[in-house]
Amino acid sequence: MPLVRIDLVEGRSAPQVAAISNAIQRTLVDCLDVPERDQFQVINEHSPGRLIYNSGYLGVERTEGIVIVQIFLSSGRSTAQKQAFYARAAELLAAEAATRPEDVTIVLTENTRADWSFGQGLAQYLALPQEQWQ
Repeated sequence: MPLVRIDLVEGRSAPQVAAISNAIQRTLVDCLDVPERDQFQVINEHSPGRLIYNSGYLGVERTEGIVIVQIFLSSGRSTAQKQAFYARAAELLAAEAATRPEDVTIVLTENTRADWSFGQGLAQYLALPQEQWQ
């Protein structure tokens, strides 16, 4: 865990998409204590007009460069960790993926360790010792 879904309007180059992926993963490791090798991401690119958003919601001016990040993760992070995650993700996406901070939308969806299976029909977080999670 976590499972990351990233939605973008199509048109970015492969290196730009990789930079977005890497920035999110690095921020998860740095701010939310996710193990480095724990990387599961789904990246969807949408035709113009197929990613619908309000370009001025809450006074933030968004463009077609919008990046919507949805992260499913086990509960337990503090509000301060989450706020640090949002800030660092926007910073890294701007620096490494040419994405305006105004175009970064992130939602964290928490669940429990019983809600995860990583194959073989097992709930590994319930069946395996915690040392093996790393």
